[in-house]
Amino acid sequence: MNPATALATVLVDELVRCGLTDVVLAPGSRSAPLALALHAESRVRLHVRVDERSASFLALGLARRSERPVALICSSGTAAANFHPAVIEASESGVPLLVLTADRPPELRGTGANQTIDQVKLYGTAARWFAEVGAPEDRPGQVAYWRSLACRAYQRAAGPADPGPVHLNLAFREPLIPDGDTSWSEPLDGDATGPWVRARVAPPPVALHLPPTRRGVLVIGDGAANVRRYVAAAGMAGWPVLSEPNGGGRYGDHSVSTYHYLLATPEFADAHAPDVVVTLGRPGLSRPLLSWLKRVQEHIVVAPALDRWSDPTRSATQVAQAVEIPVASGDDGWLNSWRHADQAARAAVDQVLDTSGTSEPRLARDLADALPNGALLFCGSSMPIRDLDQAMRPRRGLRLLANRGASGIDGAVSTAMGAALAHNGPSYALLGDLSFLHDQNGLVLGPREPRPDLCMVVVNNDGGGIFSLLPQAALRDPFERVFGTPHGVDLGYVAAATGTPYRLVEELGELSKALRGEGPRVVEVRTDREENALVHSRLRDAAQDAIRAALA
Repeated sequence: MNPATALATVLVDELVRCGLTDVVLAPGSRSAPLALALHAESRVRLHVRVDERSASFLALGLARRSERPVALICSSGTAAANFHPAVIEASESGVPLLVLTADRPPELRGTGANQTIDQVKLYGTAARWFAEVGAPEDRPGQVAYWRSLACRAYQRAAGPADPGPVHLNLAFREPLIPDGDTSWSEPLDGDATGPWVRARVAPPPVALHLPPTRRGVLVIGDGAANVRRYVAAAGMAGWPVLSEPNGGGRYGDHSVSTYHYLLATPEFADAHAPDVVVTLGRPGLSRPLLSWLKRVQEHIVVAPALDRWSDPTRSATQVAQAVEIPVASGDDGWLNSWRHADQAARAAVDQVLDTSGTSEPRLARDLADALPNGALLFCGSSMPIRDLDQAMRPRRGLRLLANRGASGIDGAVSTAMGAALAHNGPSYALLGDLSFLHDQNGLVLGPREPRPDLCMVVVNNDGGGIFSLLPQAALRDPFERVFGTPHGVDLGYVAAATGTPYRLVEELGELSKALRGEGPRVVEVRTDREENALVHSRLRDAAQDAIRAALA
């Protein structure tokens, strides 16, 4: 057996023994040993994509929703460089990825050989761990090295405290395809009962015990863990819960969904200074929330890994792996005050949205309301997730995801595809037009590829809508070209190019019917950027007027 085939066969087998179930492959010559080993491996689900960037975000979506490592494979050269944005997002959002890049052997590097770049530590600090595997050789000891390396890579990617991307760079010498010879200097088999190395999960950390207080607040952002336990504890303690949609805690009687408007109202924010705030995950959607956190006296950040925690406001006073929120006795005046203002703001927000026509925040609210229990909703990381944050009502039974680690617009279609493939139930996505166009290659599916049940709702305002809400919008002369960036693309033709079913929704009353169907499909909703900015302004003014009236 040639060494390249031996390494690929052993490595794939050991990763499967560790628990690998999904692999995303971008085709290439130097990665042929891995591609052939995977094609012959019936225990994994193989996904093939012709575009490396699309492939990497597909793997990201699969790993994010399944919460387990997914392998991502490519050939040498710039193919590996195209993985970099997804690796960064995986690093920032704690998603377990196993990045396996094929490479030329050392004697072909630095010689001007075709498709050869420096791939050693290509992803820098974005990788949790890197290993230069080395060119395989037919000698004793190689199998133990390959199998133990695979176990280490899988476990380091999985976490459990600090999951993220791991990069293995694999140097393959020719021949790259099986030669018909099955002999090798030692048995290639692994342990029949499981992985070569069995990693044990450490016991749960000792929780930080807080003194009983009614004047506490639980804040939940992207990537939060153990959300249900903390929401239940906050409920017993009488704390309001401020959860971003993708935080997973926007449900129940204690959920305050209009916190963006409450904390943007100085009279409310000043009167509701808490004794303690406990933060899960990475909140970052609401500037009023972040500004309010800067003034908090006691801010405890819960972070599973004590060498990585989210504190963009630098307001954290303590960081703990776990926190125990005790039941607090006394009156419910603190919680009731939040609830009263929240109800007033919610009524004002809904009234504006109900009369706003086909506006973007109304679409976000109505879409979240319309989806069935058990559904997955992937949100674009620019305006769609912010519209949901400001307009979505509390509800159960809906799983929301977004690429909010680095918050780029790239890879949105492919990430949604991957998340849908890992989700057991109907899946939907809410994307902006620029995000959709940026990753339109995500619609390219080969005839033998697994196809997700995914309805992509695309908000088309012919450009970058978020900039209309920023100070740049006041620069009327250069704004439209360098910020607004109108594209004039007919999204129906984009969908038609890949045979993806498409429907245009002109009135939001048609939305529920348009969402029906099976497989990948596109629903377009056209909006106006300037009108959208006016709706946001009316929402802010109406909510703040209602909050002030409630306080009075």
